[in-house]
Amino acid sequence: MTSRTLQGKSAIVTGGASGIGGAITRLFVARGARVVVVDLQEEAGQAIEKELGDAVVFLPGDVSDRTVADTAVATAVDRFGSLDVLVNNASVSRQKPFEEQTDDDWNLAMDTGLYATRNFMLAALPELKKTGNASIVNFGSGAGLNGQPNQASYAAAKEAIRGLSRVAANEWATFNIRVNVVCPMALTAGVAAWADARPEQYAQSAASVPLGRFGDPDRDVAPIVGFLASDDAQYMTGQTVMADGGSVKLR
Repeated sequence: MTSRTLQGKSAIVTGGASGIGGAITRLFVARGARVVVVDLQEEAGQAIEKELGDAVVFLPGDVSDRTVADTAVATAVDRFGSLDVLVNNASVSRQKPFEEQTDDDWNLAMDTGLYATRNFMLAALPELKKTGNASIVNFGSGAGLNGQPNQASYAAAKEAIRGLSRVAANEWATFNIRVNVVCPMALTAGVAAWADARPEQYAQSAASVPLGRFGDPDRDVAPIVGFLASDDAQYMTGQTVMADGGSVKLR
């Protein structure tokens, strides 16, 4: 029997058309939620909208554009009547040694990562306050926790997201809005491309996973996000959850 732990909830998932985001969208719908998918990939977005039917609305847009956040919230309320969950999954970065990263590289990582997360949180806040039991799931990365080489701008953006999430968890607890962070290690298309470009780093990362493999977006990462979005996690906020096979053990 399929779990219905998200029954009746409405959500926004950024980068929700493919990869980890697509896995989250599918799991949310399977568990009873309705989802506004925000993504730049129009073909993938239209495909997942067609696949999942009325439970999904695809909104093409660049998360670095603040107006897209406002439109996503308005769309959720218009189509589904409310907004209960926000998942800030989308981000883009370029991998280069620190000294080679340009201002454009830094702006890309910050605009699609930190600032997009900030903007979607602020846009969603008025509606999440009305819910009385809302959840925000932001995305960090082991790259920031470990200081992964060639990931300076990405790691900085992801660690900034973790700091922002802890502050929001404290400030927004009074509204019963929970804010948690997931740091995934999963074999996505992007990771596969990184593995091809930097096989030594990939092999080192894979070898460091105690459970012996990179995670699967559908089986290993999306269910953790689904848990944090559900009422089963109603007493968890301000936490960083490592969905990484045991690679990082936070204290």
